[in-house]
Parts: sequence; C-alpha cells; structure tokens
Amino acid sequence: MRLRLIAILVLLLAGCASPDGGGDGRIVLRFQSLAWQDDSVRATKELVREWNATHPDVTVRYVQGSWDSVHDQLLTSFEGGEAPDIVHDAADDLADFAHGGYLADLTRLLPARLKAAIPRRSWDTATFEGRVYGVPFLQEPRVLVANATWLRQAGVRIPTPEHPWTWLEFRQVTKELSGGGRYGVAWPLKEPVSATLNLSLSAGGRLFHRGPDGKVTVRFEAADEIVPRTVRDQLAADGSAPRTTLGSGGSDTLPGFFGGRYAMVPLGFSYRQQIAQQAPKGFSWQVLPAPAGAGGLTQGVSPQTLSIAQDSPHKKEAAAFLDFLLQPRNLVRLALGDWMLPTGTEALKDPALHTARDGWATGTALAAHLTSAPAQSVRGYPEWKDKVATPAFQEYYSGAIGLGELRRRLERDGNLVLARYQR
Repeated sequence: MRLRLIAILVLLLAGCASPDGGGDGRIVLRFQSLAWQDDSVRATKELVREWNATHPDVTVRYVQGSWDSVHDQLLTSFEGGEAPDIVHDAADDLADFAHGGYLADLTRLLPARLKAAIPRRSWDTATFEGRVYGVPFLQEPRVLVANATWLRQAGVRIPTPEHPWTWLEFRQVTKELSGGGRYGVAWPLKEPVSATLNLSLSAGGRLFHRGPDGKVTVRFEAADEIVPRTVRDQLAADGSAPRTTLGSGGSDTLPGFFGGRYAMVPLGFSYRQQIAQQAPKGFSWQVLPAPAGAGGLTQGVSPQTLSIAQDSPHKKEAAAFLDFLLQPRNLVRLALGDWMLPTGTEALKDPALHTARDGWATGTALAAHLTSAPAQSVRGYPEWKDKVATPAFQEYYSGAIGLGELRRRLERDGNLVLARYQR
C-alpha cells in the first residue's frame, strides 16, 4: 500500500511539472533567433542574458536558426508541435503561417508602449485580416553603394535623399560611367523578385491588386515596367551593367566593386558591414539613395519580425520578453549589430544612427519612405515567387524572353497559383 501511494505521488508531481519548465517551477521560453552576423548574434545573446538575470522565474533559452531554411524548418516544427515559443522571421513569410493558425494573434497580448513605439505603416507588414501576427523590428532599404572616387572624378551629380536621381537619370549616369571594360552598375539578381517589386513602388508600381471581394490578382501595368525595363536596358542596350552578375548574390559583387570594375552596386543597407570590413585600405565608398519615380523614394520592405507560436503555453510571458527586447535602447543595439534600421520611432532618433560614417544618415533619412512590400499580405506568394516570378524575371533579364512574355507569365501563370490559395 505504501509503495502504491509513493507511485501515485510521483505521478502527480510529474504531472504538475510543465514540459516548458526548468524542473523547479521556472518557465522556460525557447527563442529561435536568425541573427547571423557576429555583432548581431552578440547583441541578441547579451540581451537574453540581461533578461534572464533580472527575471529568475522566466528563463529565455536562445536557439540559433538560419535564414536559408527558416520557412521549411518552421513549417515542420509547427506541424510537429515542436515550434519555439518566440519565432524570428521576415514579414513576407508570415501570411501562410498566420492563416494556417500557427501564430498567435498579438493584438491584445502586446503592451501599449510597444504598440505606440512602432508606426502604423510598419505594423501593416505583419497584420492580416485585422490581426497582428508579428512585431516588425528591423528593416533595411535598398541603397546604391558607390565608388566615391569614381563618381567624383566623373563629375556626375551626387544624389541625396532630398534630391535623388530619377530612374531615367540613373540610367544616363550609369551609361556615362561605363566603358573600357568597366560598368556604371552591377545588378546582383540571384533573387530578382523582391528587388524588382520593392523598388518598383518608387515608380508607382504595385503588381498585386486586391479587389472588393478581398481576392488578389496580378496585373503587370505600365508603372510596373519601369524598373525591369531600366535594368534590361542597362544590360542589353547600354552595356552599362554586366550580364555576369545576374546570377550573383550581393556579396559576390564586392570583389569586382573593390577592384574598380563597377561604379555602383544596388544592395540592402546591411551589406555596409561587409563593405566596411572588406574594403581595401584607401578605398572610398559612399551610400546613395535608390532612384525615385512617380512614387518618390517609396520602397517596399519586409521587416524582420518576432512572433509567438500559437501552441506556446506561455504567451503572456513571451510578450513581456518581446517588450523588453524591443525597448528603444535595446532596439538600437540590435539595429547597430545587424547594420539595419529599427522600426521604432524613438529608436530611430538615436544619434548613432545619424552619423555620416558608413552611410548611416542616408539610410535613416529613407526610413519614413519604407512601406509594406506589395506581396506582404498575399497568400501563396512564396509559391508564386519560386515557381513563376523568379524564373520569369531571370529569363527576362538574361534576354531569353521579352516584356510581353514576362507580363503573360506573371499574370496568367501567377493568377493560377494565387487562385488556389483564395478559394
């Protein structure tokens, strides 16, 4: 009888222990971070340690993830019931997870301070059907990284956020800078879709159009043509951009940039870290705003986001950690570590983000022009991008197909894909 009572007591105690606890009553939250640059990883881990030191009852466990495989990895973990409590991702990857019921609605979980700290245009990137599924916290505009010496010697007008180049002027400048085996610009278009769509907002392009019934269709209109036609003309008609970089990532273009082969490279703002670390001694570079069109300096962005898994039993505690992690002073630390811009209005005022050094001031001046990327709330976008848009843009830029065929593929094939997600 005594042995039976002991066995029952052991089972009861085991049942009281939370599978997400530390065995001593503490709550343990798993935080999967996608930080990968040394400074970024260091800043994130330091903030996790600071939280743990001041919150003995709620321990955050840092888990390293990877941008290269995050979508498939998260989908597997969600479906297997093994998702981390706190999920680091990008806004353009959230739609299917949100509609699939994998992410918690944060609308009432987040404190008022955090809601007020981030502008509405940023919240829109992670809001679906009126519900918030992620906190957008870091963002980066696309900029032109230029060989300052080359541009100065050529005597071209240097654009500023107040007086940027138009897309036509940009084409003319790159043509003027080219010749003798050197090019005015190198386009790294291994991933051509987001670059094309997000920059096209400056020309007034939208591509995705939502009807009164809420369904999205693809329409490749005149404004959507401006950016891809400019790139194609630089590659084919002007000879001001090399075809060899079309299959390259941003990092792949840096040796040629440092070697004086390209005057400019359009890159995400965070690439400045690599440039600052790898540029040869004496190499002078500067950050310029991307060209502007009918939409001004407007750019689509897909901010990095932090979400809470729907299956997490500790949503309230996870939200408290997000509030701590994204306080203005901490958000600045994360932004500096990732060489990106914070979304928070107060954090953006920090003097460290307004220095001329490494182009911080130019990037910060663009923050007010960053808006939700066209594909942000489109269900089925990942499949549309992978199966339709990426090969279509790659073939168009390489010269294999013309503008008419590009339009047909994006619209005809693209709408067939999106229709499956909107039945």
